[in-house]
Amino acid sequence: MFSMNLLFQGFASAISPVNLLWALVGSTLGTLVGVLPGIGPSSAIAILLPLTTFLAPTPAIIMMAAIYYGAMYGGSTTAIVVNIPGEASSVPTALDGYEMAKQGRAGPALAISAISSWVAGTIGIVGLTFFAPILASFALSFGPPEYFALMFMGLSLIISLSGKALFKGIIGAAFGLLISLVGQNPLTGAARLTFGSDDLLAGVNFISIIIGLFALGEVFTNVEQRVALVYNSGKIDWLPKWADIWMCRWTMVRSSLIGFFMGLLPGCAPAVTTFVAYDIEKRCSKTPERFGKGAIEGVAAPEGANNATSSAGFVPLFAFGLPTGPALAVLLGGFMMYGLQPGPLLFQNNAPFVWAVIASMYLGNIICLILNLPLIPLWARIARIPFPVLGPLIVLFSVIGAYSIRFLMFDVWVALLFGVIGYFMRKLRFPVAPLVLSTVLASMLETSLSQSLMLSGGSLGIFFTRPISLCFIALALASIARGLWMQVKSGGVEALSDADD
Repeated sequence: MFSMNLLFQGFASAISPVNLLWALVGSTLGTLVGVLPGIGPSSAIAILLPLTTFLAPTPAIIMMAAIYYGAMYGGSTTAIVVNIPGEASSVPTALDGYEMAKQGRAGPALAISAISSWVAGTIGIVGLTFFAPILASFALSFGPPEYFALMFMGLSLIISLSGKALFKGIIGAAFGLLISLVGQNPLTGAARLTFGSDDLLAGVNFISIIIGLFALGEVFTNVEQRVALVYNSGKIDWLPKWADIWMCRWTMVRSSLIGFFMGLLPGCAPAVTTFVAYDIEKRCSKTPERFGKGAIEGVAAPEGANNATSSAGFVPLFAFGLPTGPALAVLLGGFMMYGLQPGPLLFQNNAPFVWAVIASMYLGNIICLILNLPLIPLWARIARIPFPVLGPLIVLFSVIGAYSIRFLMFDVWVALLFGVIGYFMRKLRFPVAPLVLSTVLASMLETSLSQSLMLSGGSLGIFFTRPISLCFIALALASIARGLWMQVKSGGVEALSDADD
């Protein structure tokens, strides 16, 4: 399917004024969507899809693809500057990014986020260009047992994310799993823990949870402490030093590869891969105690995985017509609207179109980097806005973000409730990350477990007789053992100790 001649033809088409214009429009809109909490690329593409009907297929798909990966760039902005993760994938970024902002280093955090995103996006597109059919075939070898084992491995990261307060982290993770049970059973449709409420039938929206835990919880804490400014001493750094970039060079490569290979799997969203990349980077670091306190690698790792995952999602989409997430499912609808069926025949019958879109992604990544870097001083200055002004604005945008997901006031009340929960978690020194991670993983964990047991007639042996699932379970158990050993080595598991947020 690959030919250098076809790729060069794709670049010739992508740099035409019309296609370049729509790549710029899509990247700009995507970046704005990423900055605004709660909207997300799926909603943006769905809203703009009818407006593309006047365009030819190539510029239309170029623009929608640019909205998707542009949103991956912009999602870290509010997470770093004001602790509002607009998407689940931005939660790990907020752990260190916001701490850097409070230290006057919002500029370096935003810059390393953009640079890491560009590196990861480029690596992902190279993989799409040269290895799409082979990699997509690998992704198809995953069944329910493999997905369960992968999610179980992700759940094992709770030990690392809990810090010294392991039991508090486990309590938070258990609470997250309980929250995920609210609504309908994903296989049978039976109502669970809804208490007769129609609003709860659709479950508790995850974006409302993270807006409450992070943004509103932080506002309530700052109000109690009478904080005047997020950052109120010394000068603000606008750009990272070369030493910072050099320190993150292998972080970018590692997180890009992790995000890319995990992103090939349908359902393995950036919200999962960013946590995995963050945890692995923490384990690889010689000074893991810096993570959660403003480590710049803690920003580079999740942002690299985030963009690599978004690029990897195009591999099964183009090769077999399999969307790996909601945004790409909407993009698949855009393909079909123009009578284009993704799959092997798409490369044969519509080669100029396919390679123009792929080439535009190389250019779009550069456009996103150029768009984001000049805005860094503007975003970084937000940390110097007096908190009596900034606090109400954060609450306002949080409420708008929560409401804009499903246009339900119920989601706003959920965000406010979890704002109170987030406040008390900070007061009692409960780590927030384990709760978020378990909520992210719970749905796929439950679904894949149920499907696996149906396939095996209720036998757990199915997880140990398939090589890939066995490998993931072994890695999960090794991760748990290592985490417990590190706890013991550092002075023992402290059931009621303080933990860093």
